[in-house]
Amino acid sequence: MKKNMIVIALLLGLVGWGAYDTIQKNAVREARLTNSEQTTTDSSLTVGINQGNLAPDFELKTLNGESIKLSDLRGKKVIVNMWATWCPPCRAEMPDMQKFYEKYKDENVTILAVNMTTSEKNVDSIPAFLDEFGITFPVVLDEQNEVADIYQVVALPSSYIIDSNGVIQQKVMGPMNYEMMENMVAQIR
Repeated sequence: MKKNMIVIALLLGLVGWGAYDTIQKNAVREARLTNSEQTTTDSSLTVGINQGNLAPDFELKTLNGESIKLSDLRGKKVIVNMWATWCPPCRAEMPDMQKFYEKYKDENVTILAVNMTTSEKNVDSIPAFLDEFGITFPVVLDEQNEVADIYQVVALPSSYIIDSNGVIQQKVMGPMNYEMMENMVAQIR
């Protein structure tokens, strides 16, 4: 009888902890979105992850510790690309991304590659990956799943094509090639 009571108490504790943890994660996600809404300069736009929404803002660090904030890239067309080193389609699209970046970087177009760092087996593999592909565009680390949570990343690679006003114009699940990037960016202001 005493054993059963202990087991029941432990189970209730685990269920309570699970519910608390879920509520806390949802509260953090909502706070991040609310914070993005407060920094919006155009009150007619809704912050969200769908086409026509103002892209949720985030600030992450590069491998060198430099902070990059998405909203600081306003005035440029931006491809935000979520990726990981272990992802074969991510590897496949990197040469085209680098080629695209080299051609358009001086034309107010950039790529911001967000590494899904918590999914990596070894963080040391990231610099080796970037060297292997000669990547020179900005790469930031999502070490706390902040961007993965806000943008509800369920597949890699995932990309958002954002116009110079910070508005999402396209969402792409899966790898992109050079022509796709060129066509999508050409269609936005």
